[in-house]
Amino acid sequence: MEDTYRHKGMRRRLVEGLRKRGIRDEKVLEAVGTLPRHFFLDKAFEDHAYQDKAFPIGNEQTISQPYTVAYMTELLEVEKRHKTLEVGTGSGYQACILAQLGARVYSIERQKDLYERAKHCCPVWVTPKFACFTAMATKVCPNMLRLIGSLLPLVHLTSRKPCVNSWPSEA
Repeated sequence: MEDTYRHKGMRRRLVEGLRKRGIRDEKVLEAVGTLPRHFFLDKAFEDHAYQDKAFPIGNEQTISQPYTVAYMTELLEVEKRHKTLEVGTGSGYQACILAQLGARVYSIERQKDLYERAKHCCPVWVTPKFACFTAMATKVCPNMLRLIGSLLPLVHLTSRKPCVNSWPSEA
């Protein structure tokens, strides 16, 4: 797949749309404007890749709409060299946005097909700031918990803005 001037123009329009919707962090907007989202989608969606919509990526999963990715990333206030744990790699687009900002991204995907695609697409954009792991569906919990447990000492929570305002009350 190619990244043409047409794609770059569509990304510029997407970034302007995100700015109009309230995304203010210029580093996040630059990352969205740099990363070719169409590389993370099936070729059938190439002409629509820069619409602010979620699209199917297989295995009953979707790539999040760009506004959601930008908003979540802005809330994280990512700085260079921050270590980030992402659970659910999916297409790898969010992980690559984080890595574009300088984060060291550790990502876990339980669906082997998605893991394989992300593993091949992401390093093209972010090596060596990206590590993707998989846990097979039959052993998701033990493997993921072991991996998360080994990565937690690496995780540095940097956001001063809470992503969750309160824990759900028990019924």
